[in-house]
Amino acid sequence: MKSMSTNANSGYGIPTHQIIGPSPSPRRGRNYLAPFASSFMGAVFMAACIMLWSVAAMARTAPESFADLAEEFSPAVVNVSSTQMIEGGGGLEPFQFPPGSPFEEFFREFRKRQQPDQPRRGMSLGSGFIIDPDGYIVTNNHVISEAEEITVILQDNTDLKAKIIGRDAKTDLALLKVEAKKKLSAIKWGDSDAARVGDWVMAIGNPFGLGGSVTAGIISARARDIHSGPYDDYIQTDASINRGNSGGPLFNMRGKVIGINTAIISPSGGSVGIGFAIPSALAQTVIAQLREFGQARRGWLGVRIQGVTEEIAESFGLDEPKGALIARVNEGEPAEKAGLMAGDVILSFDGKEVSNVRRLQRIVAETSIDKTVKITVWRDEEKKTFDVSVGQLEKFEETAETSSGKPGGGKGTKKVAIKSVRPTPSALTPGLRSRFDLSEEHQGVLVVGVDEQGFASERGMRAGDLILEVSQEPVTTPEEVVAKIEDLILKKRKAVLFLME
Repeated sequence: MKSMSTNANSGYGIPTHQIIGPSPSPRRGRNYLAPFASSFMGAVFMAACIMLWSVAAMARTAPESFADLAEEFSPAVVNVSSTQMIEGGGGLEPFQFPPGSPFEEFFREFRKRQQPDQPRRGMSLGSGFIIDPDGYIVTNNHVISEAEEITVILQDNTDLKAKIIGRDAKTDLALLKVEAKKKLSAIKWGDSDAARVGDWVMAIGNPFGLGGSVTAGIISARARDIHSGPYDDYIQTDASINRGNSGGPLFNMRGKVIGINTAIISPSGGSVGIGFAIPSALAQTVIAQLREFGQARRGWLGVRIQGVTEEIAESFGLDEPKGALIARVNEGEPAEKAGLMAGDVILSFDGKEVSNVRRLQRIVAETSIDKTVKITVWRDEEKKTFDVSVGQLEKFEETAETSSGKPGGGKGTKKVAIKSVRPTPSALTPGLRSRFDLSEEHQGVLVVGVDEQGFASERGMRAGDLILEVSQEPVTTPEEVVAKIEDLILKKRKAVLFLME
């Protein structure tokens, strides 16, 4: 089922010495301060001097060198090489002809007869780092994806065959294991949540297959969403990250890993100072699950959610646009069992404030399976609390795959400008049921027409949709739909929320 809302009016092991910026020494001499010492202005002047000195003392300059960090932790950073078979067909034609030319097909067939395309072995290079002396290595999933053979190369050029312990495509993380005849160097996780924009960071990796390389820069931004997955929460850095750096560590100045270098934005393919690292706060949890279970185990509510805009907040009577709006509730899943409904706005989860959709996704994913948590929602212009037993996302996905041939159901929400809504509602007659293939089990008010140039159409309202609620109030007749929309216009509401099937 769909729901629609519309617009109402239309360690580093050794402590690093902090280098304090130079501060001007106050001039000494009785003659210089004496004229002020016995006056109010003199006291103000002296206080100002002390404050200026304090601010200057707090300012940190760039590290004098990254050499100690690089020397100590480079042995724990490895090169990761994976090989896989690539199907034939990717070779270049000996001659190039305009598309559609009769010679194009002729020479292609000629080449196939002379030398049929054969599968060939490809290789990809990346980076990784050792988190346990027993040989556990963290890297990116895309570095070893579809690999038939994985080789880890240590700093001393020792080659070790690696096996995959587990990998997770959603966060692009993988855990490898090697067997070494000697004790391996390992590095520790740091707290990415404590990292601040402007902090110095250092990256070590294997750019372009050159081998261990060290670059440095600062954290440029946090919580970046680059639309690579549902749990995007990247650290952005201007430390040079290039092809082959994927899977390598991003260190803070205490020598702790606060990120796994993963992606770059570049029109040329080389570093332009915009690199992204998976934060350790996210990676550490996933890697621990991969080590214990061989796969990630994420919490699951069984809802589809969307952001709360200013219009939705205003229509719901919320003071500010925050939380996550439940657009659809899956039948038989934890949220439905607990009594949550489409149209509820989740404000807090397990005692943690939900500021937006991404925040909720991450909190739920990191929650232990089968844990009972309290969820506070906004419903009917008041807060209500529910106890929910958290499910497992992977089990739901397995079930969804086996029943993928069945038509999807559920309820969802859509928002549309009220003045531009004006749908044509109708009661469900036998003729309309037949026309729109609706059974007797379907109830609600049928939409039989929508202005294709209107806001409602842009938001996805279509003829054949069933309206179940208008602004969280059930409707059963076309007259009720029209009346509620008119009432919202009189109240000068900017948006109306439709619950639709």
